[in-house]
Amino acid sequence: FNVPMSGAYYARQLMEAEEKGRIGNVPYNPSIPVYTAWDLGVGDATAIWFAQIAGQEFRFIDYYETSGEPLDHYIRVLQEKKYVYGDHYAPHDIEVRELATGKSRIEIARELGINFQVAPKLSIDEGIDATRRLLPMVWFDRIKCERGLNALKNYRKDYDETNKTFKNHPVHDWASHGADALRYFAVSYKK
Repeated sequence: FNVPMSGAYYARQLMEAEEKGRIGNVPYNPSIPVYTAWDLGVGDATAIWFAQIAGQEFRFIDYYETSGEPLDHYIRVLQEKKYVYGDHYAPHDIEVRELATGKSRIEIARELGINFQVAPKLSIDEGIDATRRLLPMVWFDRIKCERGLNALKNYRKDYDETNKTFKNHPVHDWASHGADALRYFAVSYKK
């Protein structure tokens, strides 16, 4: 990550993390709970960040993303990792009821053993600001978080070709899932 993508929201913060050695080997510490932050996709990808908090450090030790899988797949992934978990954060749309079952995904998750905390419903700009404030305290595992880091590096403002200027909202593409999941962590976690 040498040259930031034009319009990238977190370019400065990620370059600083790289320069200060906060992207490298960040091992799991079994004596500290792992918090997860999710961006739940229906037709899109689902992204999950795995973080441990040690003092003033937010250690992102793992990342998982895939698409086309039901909720129970992701819960099995969590169980297979054998981490000791703290809270799980999800966006507010986890409370929407599905037509087929009449249940919300938060209810289905609870039945499968995961109790989600619902992220506050803030504007995207407020969430981006919260993420920017969080990033100077974050350490990332370079290997396990590679896809998530690439998402953060490529999360950028939409560009208006006609007027040759950036719009006031992000591009919704593959990078937005990992960036949104981290944003939900940033607005949800309270010391």
